Amino acid sequence: MNITNSEQLFARAQNSIPGGVNSPVRAFKSVGGTPLFIKKAKGAYLYDADDNKYIDYIASWGPMILGHAYEPVVKAIQEYAEYSTSYGAPTELEIKMAELIKSMVPNVDLIRMVSSGTEACMSAIRVARGYTRRNKIIKFEGCYHGHADSFLVKAGSGVATFNIQTVPGVTAGVSNDTLTCAYNDLDAVQKLVEQNKNEIAAIIIEPVAGNMGCILPKPGFLEGIRKICDEEKIIFIFDEVMNGFRLALGGAQEKLNIDADLVTYGKVIGAGMPVGAFGGKKHIMEVVSPLGNVYQAGTLSGNPIAMIAGYTLLKILKKQPQLLKELDDKTEYLKNGLDKVLKAWGEPYVINHLGSMISIHFSEQPVTDFASAAAANNERFKKFFHAMLNRGVYLPPSAFESWFLNNALTKTDLDHTISAVADSLKELT
Repeated sequence: MNITNSEQLFARAQNSIPGGVNSPVRAFKSVGGTPLFIKKAKGAYLYDADDNKYIDYIASWGPMILGHAYEPVVKAIQEYAEYSTSYGAPTELEIKMAELIKSMVPNVDLIRMVSSGTEACMSAIRVARGYTRRNKIIKFEGCYHGHADSFLVKAGSGVATFNIQTVPGVTAGVSNDTLTCAYNDLDAVQKLVEQNKNEIAAIIIEPVAGNMGCILPKPGFLEGIRKICDEEKIIFIFDEVMNGFRLALGGAQEKLNIDADLVTYGKVIGAGMPVGAFGGKKHIMEVVSPLGNVYQAGTLSGNPIAMIAGYTLLKILKKQPQLLKELDDKTEYLKNGLDKVLKAWGEPYVINHLGSMISIHFSEQPVTDFASAAAANNERFKKFFHAMLNRGVYLPPSAFESWFLNNALTKTDLDHTISAVADSLKELT
């Protein structure tokens, strides 16, 4: 039996990288088998180390809104790389990027660039604590806000994939300051707030969750949290690492018409480059150093290569808002096709979908939170994942991840995907 290049690379990687990967979900532990090592990507397609081509439904976990190696972004990176890859000093480009984001997103008066979504969420929590002089936060089971200590208490996605809900290395003190609720359970939020009166600095949430599949907020859920935060002087943080500039130009705030106090972003503001940002209302953000005494710093914050990549992408989206409409329409087309073949299959399923985020759950019940996502037939998803991979469709390698579409996908790609689902389902019965 021939050994593939991906298999050889994975075996080699395990000698020098923990588990052979630099982010756990890539190890395929959740779905079994050997992870694919990717050599290149273009448009809607990935190409692995064995030159196999796949239709991509990960989009680098969200930021490749217009597809991989999007030509204007690539050209901008090439041009700016000639100037240097890092300065550790201010640039006009950082200002232009901040001004562009402010022009697109509600409630962002000031914004600070950082180097990842994890750093953005970690910093937003620090700002909320510094502003309120309180220590505790509320997060939601299954929502993933990066791997900072505070966020690994009952997180989703990667930790769910590995069945890790209590993470070694996170101290009891940190855990005690992190309170958790089930997503979509407003009564539980109210109860926690009452039990911890005047102790809660912030409530942080993925307004549309993407780390337990795609999970939508129930009507009134986010509105209810907003009301609680206003009454109790709690900072409401939207983690828009996945939602930002994808669900709408103004992100989930615009799409759902809910105001946040602070917002966090990740690689989308770098068109896939390692970057992040946190921003929000002026009176809160003014506590950030050097204006205030809440410290945050980073040599690579506002990195010129990341800035020009993200600036180029976001400026195109702002000038051509119909591109997001096209992407939403493609996702609706895919959803309708999936619904048709899954109905014909005859077994229980749930499709969750908003904008260009979508997920399939093999469940008899609605999937509205982490518990219902975990209760689905995720063993069936493993078989489904590999059946689709064998048909040239690369899905997120975990039942606890949303799919992300990109606008380079064609109707032919979508039809192939729907056909591949129909064929793959035959292997599950």
